[in-house]
Amino acid sequence: MDSPPNYSAPADQSGNIVCGQCGAPMPQGMRFCRACGNRLGEGPAEYTETVRFPNAPVATGARFTAPFTPGMNAPLAPQTGRGFPRRHRPGFAGMTWLWIVLAIIFATGGGMSLLKGPNISRPRIFAPAPSSSYFGVNQFTNANGGVTFKVVKPPGSPADKAGLVGGDIITTFDGRSVKGSDEMTGLLRQTPIGKTVEVIYLRDGETKKTQLTTISKDEFDRLQEVFDNRPAGKGFFGYEDNRTTEISIPETKTYGVRIDYLYPNNPAILFGIKEKDIITEFDGAPIRTSAELLSRIKRAIPDQIIKIVVIRDGQRFEVPVRMGKDD
Repeated sequence: MDSPPNYSAPADQSGNIVCGQCGAPMPQGMRFCRACGNRLGEGPAEYTETVRFPNAPVATGARFTAPFTPGMNAPLAPQTGRGFPRRHRPGFAGMTWLWIVLAIIFATGGGMSLLKGPNISRPRIFAPAPSSSYFGVNQFTNANGGVTFKVVKPPGSPADKAGLVGGDIITTFDGRSVKGSDEMTGLLRQTPIGKTVEVIYLRDGETKKTQLTTISKDEFDRLQEVFDNRPAGKGFFGYEDNRTTEISIPETKTYGVRIDYLYPNNPAILFGIKEKDIITEFDGAPIRTSAELLSRIKRAIPDQIIKIVVIRDGQRFEVPVRMGKDD
């Protein structure tokens, strides 16, 4: 068996412990010589740094001769951690640092929230879109000098009551000049429902004025429904509505819609209307567009006699026609 380590060290005449190799004094409990690095055994003290005593006595054998002064090049005692407890440096483990970083992030976010003030969620308020006033035509399109439309509808609409017809050009609405369809639509949106406004328009090159009272969409839809469900039914003329030509000849002041095809044995031809006749008026309403002519025919009461003004071979005629019924 191995013998136990020898922790004993020689002593000088005064009883002080000295290194058995170089004779340098050693502190109580020290197992390494700080001068020469001689290791006495496995002791509890930990040798971490070599300290040289400048005037330590040097022993030769059992007697001291002169103060011991180790040279600057004297070897240091080898330092290893073998057999000694590991020194734990103060600090944090990896997971601890992670939690610290997360805490800093959340704390920063909370601070920013305080700086910004309380985030109070407010319910959104959706205001209904303002209702547009209705004019009573199919739609507006750009025209030279303003905006125009193809047909007035339904019967009893604001435009109908104001005496407007398809083909008229609106130049001023409620005192404001109109240059395009988008501008006209915007003016109607700004106009209160039920307001009476002045409308200036062009017809056959002449400037005219009228008064128009706007209505709501609900009223517009109601008028259209009344007309569509009229007990008397809708009028019938007996012509091919896709075979017409809109005529505008300022030199001869000829404005109207030419009939290019008539059905045999139907009201128009039976009562004296001929192909190539230009219809300028229908039941007192000026006719300037094909859509307006068709609309006026449909609103005519069946079996009612309608006065129609035509131009034939440059001559103006009035032709009474008994309307048929559209099945």
